[in-house]
Amino acid sequence: MNIYKNKKVLVAGGTGLIGKPLVEMLIERGANVRISSLDDPSRANQSVREFYRIDLRESVNCQRVCEGMDYVFNLLCVKGSPKATERNPADFFDNTLLFNTNLMRAAREAKVERYLFTSSYGVYAPSDVFFEDDVWKTFPSQRDKFAAWSKRMGELQAEAYQIQYGWNDISIVRPANTYGPHDNFSKQNSMVIPSLIRRITEGEDPLVVFGDGNDVRDFIHARDVARGMLIVLEKSPGPKNPVNLGSGKGCTIKDLVKIIIENTSENPRVIWDSSNPQGDRSRVVDISRARSLGFNPEISLEQGIEETIEWYKSNKESSSKRYEIITDN
Repeated sequence: MNIYKNKKVLVAGGTGLIGKPLVEMLIERGANVRISSLDDPSRANQSVREFYRIDLRESVNCQRVCEGMDYVFNLLCVKGSPKATERNPADFFDNTLLFNTNLMRAAREAKVERYLFTSSYGVYAPSDVFFEDDVWKTFPSQRDKFAAWSKRMGELQAEAYQIQYGWNDISIVRPANTYGPHDNFSKQNSMVIPSLIRRITEGEDPLVVFGDGNDVRDFIHARDVARGMLIVLEKSPGPKNPVNLGSGKGCTIKDLVKIIIENTSENPRVIWDSSNPQGDRSRVVDISRARSLGFNPEISLEQGIEETIEWYKSNKESSSKRYEIITDN
């Protein structure tokens, strides 16, 4: 069953890391796609006729892009390095709240049938494995509390809309560390995989990496996340049943560095700097619920890293044509 054929679908954030493959998949399924983004228009899929370069922190703009839509995917987020998160908590908190609240409200008022809210696995408290139903029993990690609470508020908004308005077809996904082509490779604000890829391919030697390399993370390719989103919106488990999207496997930062180096012609000396702040020791998601809906990650970390490195080498110029809310590192 293809619920997307001939449907009018808004992808808010449709030029980003997950948005790019999601738009492609929707087009393949026959959807009529509208993209909204603050990025340069050159980053948009050129076969999409409706592109709105618009700021969805403003409620009137959210009303404009939601008008006439059947489905809405909210991929809007404020991304930044751990140091940016530490230095700019208000930027993460304020902007995320505005994106979440204004777009979901506009979608409800426009009588959108189905809505997908992209939360984050940052909403979890420190734990070896993250299970969806544990979130409200705990508080987020102190390292992520401002960004995490703003995402939690989006999840609460979805539940509130279900209770008060009977809008059952709001779905919530919590992606793990997502990577792939079209990521943010900037020197100031990139996450761990694109940062390491840029630094290693540019010949940085010695390569200084924060921490001792033993932190464990769950990495998932953006195409796998996009496929998972399509499945979750279709199955529509409702706001009380958020869905983790990850690999379900942990990878140490030491192993990650090794995989990236093995896919380049570089061989830097790696220095582990434990004097700088480290993240939580382990962050891995349980994906049993996603599997029960029919989702299985398909792209291994080794395959994904190889593809991402090749993409970056060929697209260094275009990788910088993206709008960044947080620019302070």
